[in-house]
Amino acid sequence: MIRQRKIELLAPAKNLECGIAAIDHGADAVYIGAPRFGARAAAGNSLEDIAELVKYAHLYRVRIYVTLNTILKDEELPETERMIWDLYRAGVDALIVQDMGLPGLNLPPIPLHASTQMDNRHVEKVKFLADAGFRQVVLARELSLEQIRKIHEAVPQTPLEVFVHGALCVSYSGQCYVSQHCFGRSANRGECAQFCRLSFDMVDADGKMIVKDKHLLSLKDLNQSEELEKLLDAGASSLKIEGRLKDVTYVKNVTAYYRQRLDAIFKRRKEYIRASSGSVRLAFKPQLDKSFTRGFTNYFLFGRNKDIFSFDTPKSLGEEMGYVKEIRGNYIVVAGVKPFSNGDGICYLDERGKLKGLRINRVENNKLFPAGEMPRIKQRTVLYRNFDQEFEKLMQRKSAERKLGVDMSLKENNFGFTLTLTDEDDVSVSIALEKEKELARTPQTDNIKAQLAKLGNTPFEAERIDVELRDNWFIPSSQLAELRREAVEQLLAARRMNYRQEIVSMPETHHPFPQTELTYLGNVMNEGAARFYRHHGVAKMAPAFEKQPATDAVLMFCKHCLRYSMGWCPVHQRGKSPFREPYYLVSSDGKRFRLEFDCKFCQMKVLAVK
Repeated sequence: MIRQRKIELLAPAKNLECGIAAIDHGADAVYIGAPRFGARAAAGNSLEDIAELVKYAHLYRVRIYVTLNTILKDEELPETERMIWDLYRAGVDALIVQDMGLPGLNLPPIPLHASTQMDNRHVEKVKFLADAGFRQVVLARELSLEQIRKIHEAVPQTPLEVFVHGALCVSYSGQCYVSQHCFGRSANRGECAQFCRLSFDMVDADGKMIVKDKHLLSLKDLNQSEELEKLLDAGASSLKIEGRLKDVTYVKNVTAYYRQRLDAIFKRRKEYIRASSGSVRLAFKPQLDKSFTRGFTNYFLFGRNKDIFSFDTPKSLGEEMGYVKEIRGNYIVVAGVKPFSNGDGICYLDERGKLKGLRINRVENNKLFPAGEMPRIKQRTVLYRNFDQEFEKLMQRKSAERKLGVDMSLKENNFGFTLTLTDEDDVSVSIALEKEKELARTPQTDNIKAQLAKLGNTPFEAERIDVELRDNWFIPSSQLAELRREAVEQLLAARRMNYRQEIVSMPETHHPFPQTELTYLGNVMNEGAARFYRHHGVAKMAPAFEKQPATDAVLMFCKHCLRYSMGWCPVHQRGKSPFREPYYLVSSDGKRFRLEFDCKFCQMKVLAVK
């Protein structure tokens, strides 16, 4: 007997349209921003839209998680409590939270998931959260397979959520204070200013230039599509796509790609099953490099490596198409195997490593006629397509449909006929048709099956139709259509009634927190959070950085290390730098930031210079 574990593909939604698209393209769960207090302040949604998304999702057994993952001021807690009750009444399946003041509120019995903003990278921390009643834990992006495996072994009953695709934060999530320091915009309150995507000079202690005008904190995008089976074997149960600010084309394409990859694994590995219902049919071929990408990396899944950064540009490069063969008059001759289309957007890195772009007005075989002035491009420059005109057109149409399999059975009874519908989740309804039986002049079975199979505008598709009549009875097509329509409506209602929403309240616990003292890194913003930590053995705690900036605070804690990127790591590379430490990052407006290298914990720290 194989013990099966449900695996969840978790997709992002910045709005209702993206949420529905994620479901149609294969998501098992969708996370979407609450009306307020989500970690992407620009991605809030109305209660009405969230309720509509819930109604659509639950039909397919897809779960809806709402992000409430910021730290909150004391005066914001009453409003948050009211909003959580509204979300619970709307049918939301769980809340993704950061603030430890929330468990102490008068909450409905709705599951809480521990956001990655809680800095979930150690076994002790994740075990504490599981014991405290958090039903799912979102792990830090920086973890290796081995670290994920050890956490899973410590909390085998708690689903672990891991990021598999999308943008990477260079600092450990929840431990980045540079936006607050520089711009008064807190990442822990949903207002990250994207400091890590800026360009910097890197200089040494003597002011010597090490690197000039590069995006030294900008990382490539995560892509674990080739490593999903390893992640499942390590203990991951929820595979998360980043992107609550991404457009609907991104959501469709990336979700569909990962759906196909997972389904292929499930065919071979029967111990893993999908967490929702329905099958997806696509009208396009998913391709990850057609959506926003700065280049792809496995990050630290297999340990430290140099293939994680994107120093030249923080913008999307897209799909590599070929290279410039020559420039002739008003067109570019390209060498490559992929065809361009009129209206495509292409980009390239110039001689100084700066990203440049142009729009193609017309394509003739391997000749590209740019719109506007002819750019200066050297021969053999690699060209990327970051806007595919034909792909975008395809994605704006109906690019997928998701159908629930249903078996249909028509039998006769003493006063007429009975139609029974049983869907793939064994939800069943029966509808009776009172009708005097009369024999038909021609065979009826094929016509009956054809009429019953007409489920096109419904979420269902017939997998099997049985017609079990003792004689060749005549039933008008109009009556069969009405019988089918009523049965479908009742089956929809039955599916919604039979949806099993998890009902769970946070228990009152007093087990010890892994630390007895918290600095500003504990992100304690309100008295409720302070009370929670005191109840769990924390004797001393500092207020959140946003409440009281700490003197000489580390502004970023990064697994990404510039000393390693330059080949000078004394541990992994035995390298030696020709420059004198400390090193500094200097922004375009002259702000200076000192770099510290903590080899004991294999991380780089970024500090402000007064």
